[in-house]
Order: sequence, then C-alpha cells, then structure tokens
Amino acid sequence: MGGSFAGLLAARVLADHADEVVVLEPDGGSGRGAPHRHQLHALLSMGYVRLNRLFPGLGEQLIAGGARLGTGPEVQYYVDGVLKACVPDNQLIGATRPFLEDHVRRHVLALHNVRVVRAQARDLMFSGARVCGVRFSPAEDTAGDTAGDATGDAAGDPPRDTALAELDADLVVDAMGRSSRLGSWLRAHGWESAPLDRMRVDLGYATASFHRGDELPGTVVAHASPGPATGYRAELSEPGALVAVEGDRWSVVMVGYDDYRPGPDPEEFLRRMRRCVTPLRVVADRCRLDGEIKTFHFRESVRRDFTRLGRFPGGLVSLGDAVASVNPAYGQGLTLATLGASALAAQLRSGASPREPAWEYFRRLGVIVDAAWQTSTTADLAQPHVTGPYPPGYRLIRWAGDKVVEASVIDPVVNREFMAVVNMRKHPRALTSPRVLLRTARVLTRR
Repeated sequence: MGGSFAGLLAARVLADHADEVVVLEPDGGSGRGAPHRHQLHALLSMGYVRLNRLFPGLGEQLIAGGARLGTGPEVQYYVDGVLKACVPDNQLIGATRPFLEDHVRRHVLALHNVRVVRAQARDLMFSGARVCGVRFSPAEDTAGDTAGDATGDAAGDPPRDTALAELDADLVVDAMGRSSRLGSWLRAHGWESAPLDRMRVDLGYATASFHRGDELPGTVVAHASPGPATGYRAELSEPGALVAVEGDRWSVVMVGYDDYRPGPDPEEFLRRMRRCVTPLRVVADRCRLDGEIKTFHFRESVRRDFTRLGRFPGGLVSLGDAVASVNPAYGQGLTLATLGASALAAQLRSGASPREPAWEYFRRLGVIVDAAWQTSTTADLAQPHVTGPYPPGYRLIRWAGDKVVEASVIDPVVNREFMAVVNMRKHPRALTSPRVLLRTARVLTRR
C-alpha cells in the first residue's frame, strides 16, 4: 500500500519471495504524491550502500545520468561556519529525489512479478488473527481524497456505500507514509494501534535550483549547521546546504525554526545564502537561480512503536514514514526507508512465515528507528521553542554530544565516529563510548 520510495523498496524485497507483488498507488506509481519530493533530499552513505545491494549497478547508472558521488574532501560539513576535519572515506550521492526515485521505479517495474494498480487502499481484510488482503477503491474514486493529518489516522476513508474492490494477499505492507490510516483500520477491526511518539519541531525549509558551472570544482556537498552554543538565528552562520545534482544544477536548501522559517521570496533566499558558508555565498553570487523557490513546513517528528504492542495481526508490516518521520534537516528519511527494506529482507530470508506476526522484523526496525529518533530529537531539544518530551538522562547525553561535536570540528578521528552516526552506520550510543569520550577529552584539553 503506497508506491513512493519506501513502497518501491518493499516491492523489490518482496519480489524475491512472492509469486506476485501488487503495488496500490493512487497516482499510478508516477511518484508525484510526496508533497516534499522537490525539496533537497539526502541519501546517506549507509543508504547508498544498501540501495546498491538491492539494485546492483544502480549507483553507476545514477552517476552516468548526471548524479555526483562526493568522496572525502568533496563532502564538506561546517559548524558555526568552520569547516570540520575531513573524513577521507565519507561518501554522499548528489541527486534529486525525483531522479533517484525514477531510477528505482524503473528497476522495480521491470521485475516480472511486480505490477502497479492505480488505486487507493481503504481497509484491511482479516481471516481470524491475520490480515489476508486489502480493500481498495479504483483511481477514478480517489479524486479529492485527503491524505489525513500528520498521523493520518482517519481522513480519506470512503463513504459507507462506496463499492470497494478486494485483493487477497499473504502479506500486506503499509508504505502509505506519515499520513497512513493503518491505526484507524486496526482499531476498527478490534486491534490496538501502535503507540505514537511525537515531538513538535516547527521546521521550515526552502529549496532552490541554480545553474552549476566550474565555480566550486572541489565541492559536491556543503552542509552548514549551528554549533552547540549557537541558535538557528545566527546572523553570520545561517544553516543550509547545497548539493551538486544531475542536470548541471546546484540544489540549495535553507532552513529555519519557528517564526524564522524561510519563505519563497528569491531576494530573502539569496540574503540567507550570503550569510551562510563560503560555498553557498559563491553560488548566490555567481550562479543563476532556475525556477521558483519551493517551501515546506514540517510540524513534528512522529514514530509508531510496534514493539510496545501486546498483540498484532499476522500478514502485516509497516515501513518508511508510516513507521517514523523525523526532522528532515538531518537527511535520514530515504536511508531509514532503505534500512527498513533491508530489515524486511532479513525477516523473509529467515524463513519466518509471512502469515505470522512479524515481531522479529519490528524489533530489527525498532533499532534503526531508535537511532534516527535519538539523533534528531537530541539535537532538536536544543532549540528553545522545542519543549520535549525529554528522554531520561538528556542533560548528560546533550553535554557529551556537544563536546563530541566540538572535538569533531578539529579532530578527524572523532569526526569519523561522528559521521558514522550521521550516516547511520553506527548507533548514536557509539558517541558516548569510553574510547570516543576519552579521545574527545584529550582533543579539547590539548586545544
């Protein structure tokens, strides 16, 4: 259910185990449904590795089509305007989400046992304690359908007298995004919905495209963020990022919280860029803006914790933003979906019956989601307008994290550990290991 990035990855995984995979997608799999698809997206290095395992050769195809693969000094991270220590093996692919998703879609739809049905999933079908299929309305009945609220729990269900088609299934995957209606459907059939965690962040971001020439020959990615003691209103260190993408373009994003969110005005956007780090100032001064500036408002991070349920039907799993949607400023969304698909693949390879409750899958997925949630929310709680909830031990975690960030600016060993967490290669707990904390103390004492 859902044919955007997470749904496509689920279809790819299921194709190795199923006779037939059916993707139910209202826009017919065109990928136009994601409201933020034209914003700058990042596929972190762990996501890039996993995606190439799912689709061998995809990386080379992306690069041949104009994407840029940044390595080492071409991937630049700044804190308070200061360039951080280089991590030689750090990698990040420069591509827009539509470009990346179109390549993934072509690979998936070329599989002999995958087909897309232009339809909207409306309800689940049950046989005893397991899900045995989906009720859906064809595309002509989805006009005007609403996507639900941020947690999506109920909007968009059809009138009672609407005739629905039915599709039998051994396994149903919810990939309907953060507006998924799965929780309301489960409750309607006598099951509990997954407990929901929220953190209001009130983030705004705006993305613009610029023509790219030879103005920054050694840069593929430049990312600027405030330091531990600096807010997101720093006049001399605006937060933002640029990425070299296909079509000889720079994709540039500026971000801000609360009432400091960026708007669609080009002059304001350029002023923000000129208060950011050198690469963004260069692009603002030397490159031509191409098209409109697109804005998006991200109100809150949410996650559904299926491991806290006491019972759950068999034949059903959830994936991608339908499980967790975290602050996009940290670029984790696409990588979360990719790692979730890998967890689903591991579940199916284990020989577990798809008709039984997928507890082991949800435990694997929970570790991944917890890592992304901890990384994003620990940073978000530093913003004065973010009021919690605060996790146990937050003050100590935040203090240690701030010291590691400070050391990572000047020390490549600490920064390698820090970037491993940023790129979702390691869990955030790695930054509080005795080895990293001892190295951090030595670096800061020496300085």
